[in-house]
Amino acid sequence: MTPWAGAGAVIEPGPGPVAVPGPPAAPRRVTASRLSLLNPAWITVLGATALCLIGITAIGTVDPAEAARQVAHLGVGLIAATLIAIPHYRHLARFSLPLSILVLGCLVILLAPGVPEWLVRPRNGARRWISVAVTDFQPSELAKIVYVLVLAGYLRYRRNHRRLAGLLLPFALTFVPCALIAAEPDLGTALLFLPTLFAMLAAAGARMRHLVLIGLLGVVSAPLAYPFLQTHQRNRVQALWYQLRGDDRFERTIGYQGSKAMMLAGAGGLTGAGRTMAAELVERNHLPERHNDMIFAVIACRWGLLGAAATLSLFLMATLGGLLTAGRCRDPSGRLIAVGMTTMLLVQMVVNTGMTVGVMFITGMTLPFVSYGGSSMVTAWLMVGLILNVGLRRPVYLLREPFEFEDA
Repeated sequence: MTPWAGAGAVIEPGPGPVAVPGPPAAPRRVTASRLSLLNPAWITVLGATALCLIGITAIGTVDPAEAARQVAHLGVGLIAATLIAIPHYRHLARFSLPLSILVLGCLVILLAPGVPEWLVRPRNGARRWISVAVTDFQPSELAKIVYVLVLAGYLRYRRNHRRLAGLLLPFALTFVPCALIAAEPDLGTALLFLPTLFAMLAAAGARMRHLVLIGLLGVVSAPLAYPFLQTHQRNRVQALWYQLRGDDRFERTIGYQGSKAMMLAGAGGLTGAGRTMAAELVERNHLPERHNDMIFAVIACRWGLLGAAATLSLFLMATLGGLLTAGRCRDPSGRLIAVGMTTMLLVQMVVNTGMTVGVMFITGMTLPFVSYGGSSMVTAWLMVGLILNVGLRRPVYLLREPFEFEDA
């Protein structure tokens, strides 16, 4: 009898044939990713591009000079998105830890006493910008991207987040940037992190009953945070509360910005007031931050309900592209990056439009791709570039299943 006749050979020691197994198969390895040029991430790119064009046109309604500068910001954003889409996202993820240390250091510098004003200059009582060379750098914008990369690196292939106690570390990782950003104060940006955390945990296979339980506890305990808010933040919450009750006592004081934004948005009617009339209405009503935080009110005033609905539809289009990219990706790290970046952009849109139409208190949140600003534009396009990066690369084989969703 031959001791080994090859893989799956059959030998006959007795009356009948007996199958002899061959040597154990070698474990599958992850092969190099192949480029996939046709992928749903381009839906996100197209939606973001259309939103930028709407934003530039809307800004031009109230300030043509700012619109010209926004075109330059768009150019820088497109270059940034292209550059970040070229290297594999796995290589970029390796730099998430040093980048997180850099970002946290910058956030601490913003709050540290004794920092010279030429480096950190307060604006309207907020310390959000660091002056570097010819421009101002807003660390909280970069923190949004780095946070997603760090959390994606932590959650991939892990299973401890399937237990309630295993969620403590992801929430701790979220609390640190949230607390530093909220202390600037920049409550609007700080509000983006928790929804992104929940979305990425859900995509990583965390049990939904745990997430629902934590979410309910957060909603119930949210009023306890009211005494810790800044004075102007408490005033804005009060203004929203009285506004929802139909009380107009704060319309000319702390509720002025929200009141003007809602009035101008309603002035557009169904099809809009047109460029000339919209510009005159915005100017006469002295809408604060008309080219920035309140740009959605300008859109609704110029193009009406149809224009506002088209803008929101483009955001949903960009979101759909990001989620399809995540669902198509079989690499856990890439899937989480796509989910995180998409959620961050979507939540920012919800917060901005919500405060413009009077269902959320004013937080100073920009509308991605649409509001004026270099930091906001470049950050939004970096997120789109990372989504495209994930969409362009599709692993041929996986070493193991990325997540588990049984017994959710």
